[in-house]
Amino acid sequence: MHATAPVADPAFLADVLAGLSAPIKAIPARWLYDEKGSELFEAITVLPEYYPTRTETALLRRHCPEVAELAPPGCAVIELGAGSAAKTPILLEAVRPAFYVPIDISGDFLRRCAGDLAADFPDLQVLPVEADFMTAIPLPEEIQGVAKLGFFPGSTIGNLVASTAVDLLRRLKAKLGVGALLLIGMDRIKDEAVLTEAYDDPAGVTGAFNLNLLERINRELEADIPVDSFRHRAIWNEARMRIEMHLEATRDLAFAVAGRHFTMRAGETIHSENSHKYGARDARMLLLAAGWNAIREWTDDKGLFALILAEAEPQRLAP
Repeated sequence: MHATAPVADPAFLADVLAGLSAPIKAIPARWLYDEKGSELFEAITVLPEYYPTRTETALLRRHCPEVAELAPPGCAVIELGAGSAAKTPILLEAVRPAFYVPIDISGDFLRRCAGDLAADFPDLQVLPVEADFMTAIPLPEEIQGVAKLGFFPGSTIGNLVASTAVDLLRRLKAKLGVGALLLIGMDRIKDEAVLTEAYDDPAGVTGAFNLNLLERINRELEADIPVDSFRHRAIWNEARMRIEMHLEATRDLAFAVAGRHFTMRAGETIHSENSHKYGARDARMLLLAAGWNAIREWTDDKGLFALILAEAEPQRLAP
């Protein structure tokens, strides 16, 4: 008997085929996060060059008691893109919610990490949801009617172009409801050298994370992409205020994905991720455009990173 091949995610296949067929090749960043990709990203977060995680963690330790003063007792914490939930215990320890709902696209990784967290907080109801929060934000029935605190750390909002970010924040507001709170991390604009080193570390961990996208396509989509003929690149785009991650072909290539044939020229790239950086006013305007009003904002002494607590406002009908 032959082993059954894994069933390809139709959304993954559609995004890959569309992205490789486009004049400027690009694949949405969410597909970087299979189980291996999630593990590689967690390794990135502890690199000395990767300042966002340690800076945001320090801000959470310092300011979560203030968040707890504003969060309703017995609330539900809903985390988008929970990953390993490494920073989450800081918030849970301060707020002491009744429920924790981690939402992540990588199901096995999500359930393992949620189980670890449930063991650390035995009085907390942990309700993991495997979902792509870019397409839907499903919430468990158990938290209907419960006050909600959204948690969106890591400057993940920076992976999205402004219009998509606003759309996501609007959907989140609609799900959590008027009066809900949102604790969100946003990376600040800073020196280009600091940024590029954070996204192209000397140890090559970020490169392995990026190249894993091609390995995942080969594993799951019956592809024969020559991964060793690509290299990772991190580029600062001044006009758009973002770091871009690309996979650059080092030679002329031909390959197939699910029976579709593609070619790439040497030097041509697949755009795999953006990480937008925000000034203080930019961050507040992004939130306001989606109906969230920043009620607290904290940053580190060097101004590298911002942690913002926002409240979902009622719809304003007047200009």
